[in-house]
Amino acid sequence: MEVPAAGTGTGTVLVVDDEPTIREVVAEYLRRDGFEVVEAADGPTAAGWLAANRPTLVVLDVMLPGLDGLEILKEVRTRSEVPVILLTARTDEVDRIVGLELGADDYVVKPFSPRELSARVRTVLRRVKVDDGGASGGAGSDPPADAVLEFDGLRIDLLAREVSRDGNQVALTPKEFDLLVHLASSPRQVFSRRQLLDRVWDSSPDYQDPATVTVHVGRLRQKLEADAEEPRWIVTVWGVGYRFEP
Repeated sequence: MEVPAAGTGTGTVLVVDDEPTIREVVAEYLRRDGFEVVEAADGPTAAGWLAANRPTLVVLDVMLPGLDGLEILKEVRTRSEVPVILLTARTDEVDRIVGLELGADDYVVKPFSPRELSARVRTVLRRVKVDDGGASGGAGSDPPADAVLEFDGLRIDLLAREVSRDGNQVALTPKEFDLLVHLASSPRQVFSRRQLLDRVWDSSPDYQDPATVTVHVGRLRQKLEADAEEPRWIVTVWGVGYRFEP
């Protein structure tokens, strides 16, 4: 299947699903929102297009012919932090957790409302700056130029959306960055997983498993902490949630 080059405008979304009806309906909703949409029906086609193009966001089915969505996600994460929303079957809890651990920013469970997926796309991109059809750091409303949070070797630049630890830059996905900023902006305040879903994901347990938060916290610890099993920055408050230690 031949797919067109990435377009301009609001941004380009690659929709990968082997079911034509799903692709067509999702694409129609996204185009109404002003996005250019590229469609791919199988894993190899999607992987080939992604090797040569950088979309604003990828909507990626897990179960694909030729090459599954998790393998594509793994390859994407070796070279890009482009936001990825997974489409998974209701029974594929393991795939959802593995997908989040591999770097997915969100997931939507089949069967789903195209309106819900379109809303999720807007939410994921809300703080991501669209630049030449790709996704890079940026906020929906720019913080002041001196908006930097610093804590004993950990530096969070809100304007550049960059994080460094002991002078070494740490690569975070957009959602990992948003979660870290939310926690670090209120040191020692405890947030439940429900609160974090609401404030960072603009979602709720009605639409998304709170385990999403747990997985993202685990990924942040792996990237930030000297010992992820004994975290210095992001601490678990058992039975309640998480807090950031300044």
